[in-house]
Amino acid sequence: MAVVIASSLRKEHSGDVLFDGVSFKVERKDRLALAGPNGAGKTTLLRQLAGQVSIDGGELALQKGTRIALHDQRPPAHSPRPLREYVLSGTADLAAVEEELRTLENAMAAGDHEPATMRRYSEAQARLEHAGGYDWRDRAASVVRGLGFTDADLDRPLSTFSGGELTRASLARALASQPDLLLLDEPTNHLDIESLEWLESMLKTLDAAVILVAHDRWFLEAVTTAVLELEGGKSVYFPGAWHVWRREAAARAIHQAKTAVRQAEQIERLERFVERFRYKASKARQAQMKIKQIKKLEAVRVQKPEERRRGLGFEFLKPARSGRDVAVVEDLSLRAGDKELLHGASFAIERGEHVALVGPNGSGKTTLLETLLGERAPAGGKLRLGHGVEAAYFSQHEAELDERGSVLDAAMSGTGLKRPEAQNLLGRFLFSGWDEHEKPVAVLSGGERRRLALAIAVASGANFLVLDEPTNHLDLESREALEAALEAFPGTVLLVSHDRALLDAVADRLLAVEHRAIASYPGGWADYQQAQEADATPPPPPTREKREKPKRPAKAKPSALELVEGEVERAEARVAELEQKLAADWGDVDLLSAHKAAREDLEALLKRWEALFADASS
Repeated sequence: MAVVIASSLRKEHSGDVLFDGVSFKVERKDRLALAGPNGAGKTTLLRQLAGQVSIDGGELALQKGTRIALHDQRPPAHSPRPLREYVLSGTADLAAVEEELRTLENAMAAGDHEPATMRRYSEAQARLEHAGGYDWRDRAASVVRGLGFTDADLDRPLSTFSGGELTRASLARALASQPDLLLLDEPTNHLDIESLEWLESMLKTLDAAVILVAHDRWFLEAVTTAVLELEGGKSVYFPGAWHVWRREAAARAIHQAKTAVRQAEQIERLERFVERFRYKASKARQAQMKIKQIKKLEAVRVQKPEERRRGLGFEFLKPARSGRDVAVVEDLSLRAGDKELLHGASFAIERGEHVALVGPNGSGKTTLLETLLGERAPAGGKLRLGHGVEAAYFSQHEAELDERGSVLDAAMSGTGLKRPEAQNLLGRFLFSGWDEHEKPVAVLSGGERRRLALAIAVASGANFLVLDEPTNHLDLESREALEAALEAFPGTVLLVSHDRALLDAVADRLLAVEHRAIASYPGGWADYQQAQEADATPPPPPTREKREKPKRPAKAKPSALELVEGEVERAEARVAELEQKLAADWGDVDLLSAHKAAREDLEALLKRWEALFADASS
């Protein structure tokens, strides 16, 4: 049964039509991605569904009793409220239902068995069960931990969290509210890869309908079951995986462009005939017929698709050749205050290598980049850049942008280009015209700052690009353009990114921050994942059959499988027992720690079981 049905939705903005005729249906387990250029109305549509923005036409039908949660990248204001209270504020109605049930249970225990009391109790029980039952506090705690918060964070005031942490808190609140319809606007922002993978796993199993907007291609491919494309005020619904839609949309755009060209040529040919023979008596009747043909063609004329977002002009200058060793790090130690980030780390990057640096948030990736470039002092060890290395640093926050002048001033001073060449560069990066060229850097939006900093890096002539989260605030087409350029860049690249599609396409080696050290893995992100999964799969435990019959190990595997199945049953019972206790008090730190350990034990056992089962089935 559909959770939401939208029919011909319309939205106007300042008298202009933002979109019209938007129709779709979403059922439980559907994961609908909204696609389209910036300004197409994706966020507005989400807010219409959440009831925060008016509907100027069409109809929106929601299943009775539908619980809606919206995460739209607007973090809570800094306040003394603890994280626990903020996250649970999305479930205030569930706490109220529990309180109502307790009141009714006390009344019934005291002898109140009136039909009205029994009916109220039954209705309250149904509402709680509809939202998942009594363990909603435990599920909320699980969401908070899955998004990278610790148990100690639960009682911290919101005012002590960073902007990125507050955005994750907003996402936790939406996920913890047990919605029937979950609306997510850029949920992958400020998540490290571990949290991204957790979110993907959760969305695959969540018993709800999900509508989302995201620019992370790996994430979209992992979760999407359908796509609603918004562009030019219209919508196209496409059932199927993300990559299938991308292929179909590209084919549709090619066909549309060819049709538009063919129609334009036909109209032009008819117009030439009319212009030539309109006033010639012998041809006047034919000219009138041609005019009618032109009107018919104009009525069904297909518009040529826009040149896709004007694509960013990622064109790297051929850099000067550096020495073979671009960066050498020996026995490096890094600290951030009292926290040790790296200890005894060593690695080297050679000329022409494209290397990605990966690790969880807070593991020291940005600190390592800044130390390598001489912007921070190491706590110990040695590091150096090689002979002839010219580095260009693209930071997360574009701190290197000179805010004292205009966009054009920054481009000229950052690249050494003369005014006409700098203007041409800015035009390729979507800064068009005098107004945008003369705009002060200090007033640029986040996305504009990213584009300006990228423009300067592109035209710098550096042979060592150091990029820290370069895809933030870039749309899909711009990300793919950057990806293609980095693949073709003949110099050396050191890249930090949570965009796994970019990591997989660009990197030929990964440096991973693991246990305050640096480990090197050949290949891109997919190769790294395979290596991690191989390391995480423990060998089957030895059995008597294996020892007695070493030549026939296959017969031992079913026995090992049975042993693990027994362990899994016991682990599941332990988790269920702890979850029952946590349902009464999810703030019990000891119970939370025990539950976390039990879940980890269960997950490890399930991985062993899967490996043994696959082996026994082969």
